[in-house]
Amino acid sequence: MTMTEQAALRGNPSFVWRAGQERRLALIRRYVPLEGQRVLDVGCGVGIYTSAFLRYTPHVFGVEIEADRVREARARTKGVARAVGEMLPFADNTFDVVFSHEVLEHVADDHLCARELVRVAHTGGRIVIFVPNRAYLFETHGIYWRGVYRFGNKPLINWLPDALRNRFAPHVRAYTGRGLRGLFAGLPTRILVHMQIYPGYDNIVARAPRLGRYLQGITYTMERTPLRFFGLSHFLVLEVLEKKDVTGG
Repeated sequence: MTMTEQAALRGNPSFVWRAGQERRLALIRRYVPLEGQRVLDVGCGVGIYTSAFLRYTPHVFGVEIEADRVREARARTKGVARAVGEMLPFADNTFDVVFSHEVLEHVADDHLCARELVRVAHTGGRIVIFVPNRAYLFETHGIYWRGVYRFGNKPLINWLPDALRNRFAPHVRAYTGRGLRGLFAGLPTRILVHMQIYPGYDNIVARAPRLGRYLQGITYTMERTPLRFFGLSHFLVLEVLEKKDVTGG
C-alpha cells in the first residue's frame, strides 16, 4: 500500500505534538481523570497521544493496525499491540479510560468497534472519542474525483446528501451528533459530555501568526455558543454503566 493509499484508507495520525493536541489533551483532562489510570489508546497511530498520557500514568497501552506505525509508537510507549478496533486483544473490564482519537470514521465496522470500546472498559470507566463533524465546512480527508484520490481540505462535501457525499468520500465517515450517539444506543453507557470543537490552526499559526490567532479567538469563542455546531470534531465522553454482556447480538 502506498502512502497515498494509506492516507486515504486510514487517514494521517498526529505526527508531532503541537498546541492543537495540547488543547485537546487539556479538554480530556477537564472531564476525565488520568492520574494513575489504566488507559487504552485505540488507533494510536505513531503514539503521539499515547506518550502524552504517560505524563499522568505509567499504565498506558495502545493498538494500531498499521505495522510501520506500531513500530514507531513502540519507540514511545512499550505497551502497543497491532490489532483492529473491532477485535481488541484485551479482556473485558480492563481499562479505566478508553480513548479513540479520529479513528471510528476509518474502521470497517464502527458499531462493532463501539461495542469493543465498551467491552474493555470497566463499570464506571470513561470512553473518550473525537470524530469528524458532518457539519464542518470542509472534508479534511480529501476526496475521490474521477477515480483519483485528491488529498486536502475540500469545502462543502459533508453538506451534500448522503448518496452524493459518499461518492466523493467513500473512504471515510463524518458524523452527525445523532449518528455518533447512535453507535452506543443500547449499550450500557451514559453521555457525560458531547460538544463540538474547532481546529487548533497550528499550520496557519506557523505561517501567519496574526491570522492564526485571529481564527483561534473567533472560533474558540464560537465554541461557547450554538455555532459550535459547525466545529471540526465531535468530542464525546461516556461513562460505562454496569453491564452484563456487550459482545452478544
